[in-house]
Amino acid sequence: MTKIAIVYFSGYGHTAKQAEAVQRGAASIDGVEVTVLRIDQEGNLPNGWTDVLASQDAVIYGSPTYMGGPAWQFKKFADASSRLWTKQGLKDKLAAGFTNSASVNGDKFSTIQYLWTLSQQHGQLWVGTGLLAANTKDSGPNDVNWSAGFAGALAISPSDASAEEAPGSGDLKTAELLGARVVAMVRRLG
Repeated sequence: MTKIAIVYFSGYGHTAKQAEAVQRGAASIDGVEVTVLRIDQEGNLPNGWTDVLASQDAVIYGSPTYMGGPAWQFKKFADASSRLWTKQGLKDKLAAGFTNSASVNGDKFSTIQYLWTLSQQHGQLWVGTGLLAANTKDSGPNDVNWSAGFAGALAISPSDASAEEAPGSGDLKTAELLGARVVAMVRRLG
């Protein structure tokens, strides 16, 4: 059984929708158990989360991008993850990440870089999207990797869009593919 955890924060529901897509992608492969840990509005996770994460093959991190970086609730989790760091509880496990913001750019890469740095502090092995960008004149928001995320899955949710309206289908498909790729890489390396 391949075990994947998704740890994320979502302020308005858009990043939660992206996390659900990552979960669908990972769970679409037989023999995968996906555990979803949503960070609450106070930056907390359910009791026992360190043991849950230590038992996984991979951890996929997610946070909206606020003011050029991850939400403070995600940072609180990252700081608390030092309990795992001291025991090397995530060392050599795979990691990946996703983020969402209202703007087309929105400095999303800064958040992905933060997630990557967290994974490297833990000694994890990072998995990018492995997807080419949809970057032709005919490309648009419904295409996979339209926002050209190579290090992680990026999504756009306009500030006046509800979680039912955004992220768009291309961003959600990109997130699904990231979830499936993490599973494939766990099995390839395992």
